[in-house]
Amino acid sequence: MIDCIKHIDKQLFFHVNHCMKNDFFDSLMPILRDKYTWLPLYAIIVAFVIKNYGLKSLYVLGFAALTFLVADQLSAHVIKPLVQRARPCNDACIRQWVHNLVDCGSGYSFVSSHATNHFAIGMYFITVFARPSNRLWVIPTFLLWASLVAFAQVYVGVHYPFDVIGGAILGIIIGLTFGWLNRFVLCTRCGKKI
Repeated sequence: MIDCIKHIDKQLFFHVNHCMKNDFFDSLMPILRDKYTWLPLYAIIVAFVIKNYGLKSLYVLGFAALTFLVADQLSAHVIKPLVQRARPCNDACIRQWVHNLVDCGSGYSFVSSHATNHFAIGMYFITVFARPSNRLWVIPTFLLWASLVAFAQVYVGVHYPFDVIGGAILGIIIGLTFGWLNRFVLCTRCGKKI
């Protein structure tokens, strides 16, 4: 069963990394996965939180930082060392045909920390920000952002699709947990929902 899953994962990887290969994506995907690309979005979120939440912004941003910290540490320092799956660009069986666009790195592949971190933060802010009046743009915006980062990880050759899917699932669980915890703490402390 595990071999069958690995085979499917490698076939999906080949489809994204080779069959979808084009000059536009070759230029765009390394940029999408770069943490500095998203600094303006982070700045907008921080400014929005401070403007709209006042003193509560300390809780909102504090829980966001805690969400990121837990997601990053769990994915990079607990799960990856336990699983020890080689990255596609370091996998001796396939690395000769991997279309690698960024430094491969020496770390392990499962789960993708990029996917875990971005889905965790995305789901955290969906939980905090989404209301009936704005769900139509808040949910797709944060999910699209995290999905683009995850897809880029596969396209540039540093992760298999199941690495980013596993990271997305882990990130969603972490983001929802800290989002709900944030709302519970603020509701309990302030006597009302944020």
